[in-house]
Amino acid sequence: MNETQLSKRLELAASFVQPGARLADIGSDHAYLPCYLAQKEIVHFAIAGEVVIGPFTSAKKQIQSSNLTDKVEARLGDGLAVIGTSDQIDTITICGMGGDLIARILDAGKEELKLEGVTRLILQPNNAEAKLRRWLIENEYAIIEEKIIEENDKIYEIVVAEPSSVTETYSKEDYLFGKRLRQEKNEIFKKKWQSELEKIAYILQSLDQSQRDVSSKKKEVEHMRETIEEEIS
Repeated sequence: MNETQLSKRLELAASFVQPGARLADIGSDHAYLPCYLAQKEIVHFAIAGEVVIGPFTSAKKQIQSSNLTDKVEARLGDGLAVIGTSDQIDTITICGMGGDLIARILDAGKEELKLEGVTRLILQPNNAEAKLRRWLIENEYAIIEEKIIEENDKIYEIVVAEPSSVTETYSKEDYLFGKRLRQEKNEIFKKKWQSELEKIAYILQSLDQSQRDVSSKKKEVEHMRETIEEEIS
C-alpha cells in the first residue's frame, strides 16, 4: 500500500474528508491517509500523529518521499496532544484502533480542549463499536453516517460524527449494531453478525462443559444470541 493507492477501508474513510479540510490523522500508519488526501488536494494541511518513535519515523519518511513536507507534518505525541491551537484542525481521523481506545483518546482530547473547532470525526474502530457510539452520543455528537465494508476477509465499520446540540435517542440495539447500519442491513452487516453467532455458539458449548457455576454468564451470552438472531432474521 502507498499514498496513491489506499486500502479499501482507508479509501472509504478518505471519502468523508471534506475539501479544504485541515486534518489530524491519529495513529497514522506511515501517513498514507494524509499523504493521499494532500496529493489529491483535498486537505490544505494535515498532521500525521504517532505515539511510538518507529511509526513516527516511517510517517516522516513517507511525507518526505512524497514531497509533501509543505502540507503534511509528522508529529510524535499521545493521541490528540499532537494538535496545537494554531493548526486550526477541523477534521480528525482515527482508524484501525479499538473503539474503547478511540473513545479514550477523544475523551482525553476533550479534556485538553483539543476538539474545539473540530467539525468532523471520521472513526474506524476494530472492535467495541458500541462503546464508541455511546461516547459520541453522550458527548453531544451526532452520528451522521456509518458504513460497513469487507476487505481481505475482515469486516470494518466506519463511523462519521459531527458536533450537535440535538441529542438523538439511541436504543441498546442502536449502540450495538449501529443505527444507520440497521436501516440498510446489507449482506456484509448480516455476515458480520452471523460470524458473531458462531462465536457465541462456541462460547456456550464451553460454558456447558464448565465445572463452575456459569449460569449468570450463560444467561448473558444467550441474551446476546437472541438479540443478534432477532436483528438479522
